[in-house]
Amino acid sequence: MLRALKVLPKGGYAAAVDTVTLDHDSRFRRRIALTGAKGTEFLLDLPEAVALRDGDGLELEDGRVVIVRAADEDLMEITATDAHHLMRLAWHIGNRHLPAAIGADRILIRPDHVIAEMIEGLGGRVRAVRAPFDPEGGAYAHGGHGHDHEDGHGGHHHDGDGDG
Repeated sequence: MLRALKVLPKGGYAAAVDTVTLDHDSRFRRRIALTGAKGTEFLLDLPEAVALRDGDGLELEDGRVVIVRAADEDLMEITATDAHHLMRLAWHIGNRHLPAAIGADRILIRPDHVIAEMIEGLGGRVRAVRAPFDPEGGAYAHGGHGHDHEDGHGGHHHDGDGDG
């Protein structure tokens, strides 16, 4: 079976022959057999587990590239009255060590009724959405996205605990 041995950063490749769409948990991998949307079968075979991000490329042994896409998932969208209020809500979410995708006008987290009640109690708005979940990598995830790209392409290192 053809193997993918290297992760290329988003934009670090010229063209791709296929895409593979995975949810957040399925994107933290070292070794797994995958099939792209166009039928490309390959084995992801990395030296250690890597948090794959939406848009990363998986370089196959023959030089072709398969793009990683983040699948739509059930999430909570958190919005606020203004940017300062959203920053405060982000602090409360971060204080609970929850994976969060932070945007300019919203925060996406996994559904949690206790957190939803907390956010609403702090004046935030919560609604259920389906969207790709690509949370921040955390303070110990090099490059701010869950894996390090030494020399711009290879040599990945992940210091996290699997939460990506």
